[in-house]
Amino acid sequence: MSLFTNVLVVLDPTATQQKALNRAIELCLKQQCQLTAFLSVYDFSYEMTTMLSGDERESMRQAVIKDRELWISEFLQHAQQQGLSINIKVVWHNRPFEAVVHAVLEDGYDLVIKGTHDHDVLKSMIFTPTDWHILRKCPCPVLLVKDHDWPAQGNIIAAVNAGSEQEHHLSLNQRVLVKASQMAELLNARVHLVNAYPGTPVNIAIEIPEFNPQEYNSSMRRHHEGAVAELSKQYSIAEQHTHVLEGMPEDVIPQLAKKLDAEMVVIGTIGRTGLSAAIIGNTAEHVIDRLDCDVLALKPANFVSPLQKN
Repeated sequence: MSLFTNVLVVLDPTATQQKALNRAIELCLKQQCQLTAFLSVYDFSYEMTTMLSGDERESMRQAVIKDRELWISEFLQHAQQQGLSINIKVVWHNRPFEAVVHAVLEDGYDLVIKGTHDHDVLKSMIFTPTDWHILRKCPCPVLLVKDHDWPAQGNIIAAVNAGSEQEHHLSLNQRVLVKASQMAELLNARVHLVNAYPGTPVNIAIEIPEFNPQEYNSSMRRHHEGAVAELSKQYSIAEQHTHVLEGMPEDVIPQLAKKLDAEMVVIGTIGRTGLSAAIIGNTAEHVIDRLDCDVLALKPANFVSPLQKN
């Protein structure tokens, strides 16, 4: 049985090496799936050519699309020689992330694979990168690819929020562990379970004299250790592969990934958008920017994309 059956891989029009495509091909060689190479193209000058008729502008757009299809086909030759059948889909769209999400909604892809890179922190606060839009709005799992290989006997990190009792976190924990276990079996890797818990709030320790920070910290750690122990037992994860660490997830998870030389981190994302994303933030996004390995981001089971038409 295939873990993913209908995969969309997003190509980078500026790159000579398509690491997302290479990763997608590697995945399809390990398990049977239908792979579609995807690219969105747009040239604003074509829309502003008022001297041409609508039909002429459409012909120009189709010529660009055809040229990009030929460009993609060159990347697929080696994979086709290995027996893989890969579809090509090029669309004219001025918002790449919307093009990707609409393709998922229309054609039922169960995984999106896209290459990523480090984002400039200041720019990320002002302009949300395409990666982040896809993370927030794509209903299916998203595999963001970096340059780390998938070695045999490697390590896959399942990042959970075990201390929370909120239903969406409990559900996401289960989804993360199921998918991490499946990926580990597919890639012949080990699963490591990591959970970060917050340290003692400094302001409370200062403002409330009778507050005992050591007792608070010990209690918090025991609570998270107990929750992690239950999850590790449920998914047969060895005790030496469970990690309950004090700190923020965006600090703890990258540190552990580097220590383990992990090939992948599986993480849940709520998919916040708008004001809640600006104020509360999205933990998965902060984690991703600090990782040097692939990230598989999962949505809650009941997630509905904001681009889904009613």
